[in-house]
Amino acid sequence: MDLWDGDLLLRPWRMEDVPAVERACRDPEISRWIPFVPRPYAREDAEAYVRGCIESGPERYPFAIVDARGGTLLGSIDMSLNSHSYRGHVGYWIAREARGRGNCTKALRLLSRWGLDELGLVRLELITDPDNVASQRVAEKVGYKREGVLRSHLRHPDGRLRDSVMFSLLPGELLE
Repeated sequence: MDLWDGDLLLRPWRMEDVPAVERACRDPEISRWIPFVPRPYAREDAEAYVRGCIESGPERYPFAIVDARGGTLLGSIDMSLNSHSYRGHVGYWIAREARGRGNCTKALRLLSRWGLDELGLVRLELITDPDNVASQRVAEKVGYKREGVLRSHLRHPDGRLRDSVMFSLLPGELLE
């Protein structure tokens, strides 16, 4: 299933995406903000990521963010449902060369609209690192509200525990 807004396409992952994922995730900014992204990032990591997305079950909706005109992979956006399928958790990353152009905001708006309208979810959540101001701005532009800080929430590969900032979006709050 594809989600499309004219400029941007959210589509299922393909194994052909592996080289682009490998290039994108070698950017230290991605692993800086997403602690489970391996560092250094190898082709095997990209293969495992894409394969995991392709083989995910019905409670997870992983999408490649793609330029609708040229087909270039711009990033990743993913929504996982809670065990009762009323709440979704969203995560995303954008390749370095695609940042600062509204791609992440468009992708989050598109996925959020679909989750609320088509899946009938009553709450969407996402977390960011407290220092990841760019990701927080993306969430706020779409209408997500900052709820608070989850203390010692994520363990980084080096063993450090980091706080997370929780954002949520409820029906009727999506900004166009």
